[in-house]
Amino acid sequence: MRHFPPNPATLAAQLTRSGQSLPPVDRWDPPFSGDIDIHIARDGIWRHEGDPIPREALVCLFASILRRDADGHYYLVTPVEKWRIQVSDAPFVAVRVDVAGVGHEQSLTFTTNLGDTAIAGPEHPLTVVYRIPGGEPSPYVHIRGQLLALLSRAVFVELAELGEERLTAAGREYGVWSQGRFFGLGRLDDSE
Repeated sequence: MRHFPPNPATLAAQLTRSGQSLPPVDRWDPPFSGDIDIHIARDGIWRHEGDPIPREALVCLFASILRRDADGHYYLVTPVEKWRIQVSDAPFVAVRVDVAGVGHEQSLTFTTNLGDTAIAGPEHPLTVVYRIPGGEPSPYVHIRGQLLALLSRAVFVELAELGEERLTAAGREYGVWSQGRFFGLGRLDDSE
């Protein structure tokens, strides 16, 4: 039997969200239904057939059933369907950071473009990827499952302002503390 990609409004009508809790998408194992023309751009804009999805409530609903599988692909998952979508970088963008405390006692709470929050720490690590040595950083915070949020440039600048230098076995590193854990933002050249 051939499955046809549903219209986002049709898919949304099939979904229900109970309270504020997220559906247990990691426990659902439906068969692969196919590809749906939904794309999440690097700036966090969700598009269907090239057009931005205008209703934030619909985007938030889709985000609640989003997961990334071991194959590296992203899927919208219901108990009976699994539709593959495209994601340019990360499915979320961290647009705000709130700071509580200082030094080792500091906590950094990130808020995404869709309202998810995560406190950087052991369960929600903060990572910075340099795809080209010395190039632009791509900073991320873990949100849930295998889903990350790319930190906006403004949020990353705020982190840099909060950072401090630390000597590690690999050399000097610049980073920030959250929940008693030091997260490196980048190595410092010993000639500095």
